[in-house]
Amino acid sequence: MYSQVYYILRSKQDGRHLAARPEADPDRPDRTFLLLFHADYEALGYLSTHAAAVRDRFTVESVSAYQLKATLDRWGFSGVGLVRDPLPPVVEFMTRDRL
Repeated sequence: MYSQVYYILRSKQDGRHLAARPEADPDRPDRTFLLLFHADYEALGYLSTHAAAVRDRFTVESVSAYQLKATLDRWGFSGVGLVRDPLPPVVEFMTRDRL
């Protein structure tokens, strides 16, 4: 599990990570989830499909499963959104207690 590598998108302008706020929980607008991808090309495909106008403003970074907790703590994320399919997109949201 800890040897798993994920890919995240980070803004070149301000260093913040691409995050999601699920619509299913409108009572908790403060909940943000770090988007994770299984492969770097999936992250790039996500940008090309859903944010083509700003794709040059992001960079893809790798993060190991071991580093995830520290990243979530440092940036104050509620959990992760694991992108299963970048094109529709299909995202599985997991809070910290499920990680």
